[in-house]
Formats: sequence, structure tokens, C-alpha cells
Amino acid sequence: MKPLKRPVRRGILVVHVAASAGWLGLTLGLLALALTAYTTGSVPMIEASYRSMKVFTDWLVLPVAFLTLLSGLVLSLGTKWGLARHWWVFIKFCLTLATTTATVFALRPGVNEAADSVASGVVVADPRDLVMGPAVSLTAYLFMTVISVLKPWGLTRRGRRQRVSVTSPKKVDGRSARQTA
Repeated sequence: MKPLKRPVRRGILVVHVAASAGWLGLTLGLLALALTAYTTGSVPMIEASYRSMKVFTDWLVLPVAFLTLLSGLVLSLGTKWGLARHWWVFIKFCLTLATTTATVFALRPGVNEAADSVASGVVVADPRDLVMGPAVSLTAYLFMTVISVLKPWGLTRRGRRQRVSVTSPKKVDGRSARQTA
């Protein structure tokens, strides 16, 4: 992919940071609602918590998750960081992909099942599951935030190979470019 021009890169960066912060905030909200449902003895409060979680997962979390994933992918492919050049970018991408997948296939169906259960007057079988999903996701998002700021671990093997190929002198007639100058 061609490098992004500065205004485009900055715009996508703003979208990415805003979507990531929104995803973190929504997950914190889901955790608060799940903890409320888990710790309260009030049936109306439990039902309200699960219904609110359903609204979050159906209408907010997935679009924000996909926006974060897509904007991060565009940024990684359109900037010097690359998708597989630096460990912190690669790990962030893998964690974003994993948490998005977990949201689609585990969290959302679990929340929908819990909301349906309390609406029909049935007690949720294991409400701890609905606490653990947002807790694990929140931990992952906080970790991704930290590595976005600190940028640890350096280059991947691919990144080191690319750096060597860019910085090594070109050969011309068996001599390096430095020898011909």
C-alpha cells in the first residue's frame, strides 16, 4: 500500500484513537453492568443490567470494534510502522482481531442469552461469564494502550530484514555504490 499523505494519516489516526477509546469505554460500561447484575439481589436491576448490555453489544460495541480494526489496519499498512515490522503493532493487531472475534462469537451471544433469560423470568445460569468477558477485554485494551504509547520490543524478523535491505549499499558491477562514488 502507498504511504498515506499526512492529512489522511492524521484523520485516520484520530478515528482510530477515538474508536479505540470508545471501545475501551464501552467495555468498562459492560463490566460495570455485568458486575451490577452479578452482585445485586434485585431482579429489576439484574434485568435492566442485561438489557442495557444487550443494547451495548447489539448497537455499539461491534461497529466500534470493526472501526478500530479497520482504521488500525489502514494505519499499519499506510505508515512506516507496517503490520508486521514492529512487534507492538503486530501484537495490537492480533489482540484486536482476537477481542473482536470473542465479541462476535462469545460475548454478544452470551449477553443475548442472558437478556432473553431474564426477560422470560429465568435466572442466568452462570453470570460470572458475563463479568469475565468484559474484564478480559478491558485488560487487553489497557495493554494495547500501553504498548501504543511505549512501543516496546523493537522490530520483528521481517522488519529487521526490510531495514537491512533499505540501508545496505546497492551493488553496481560487483562494487558497492560507495566504491563507485
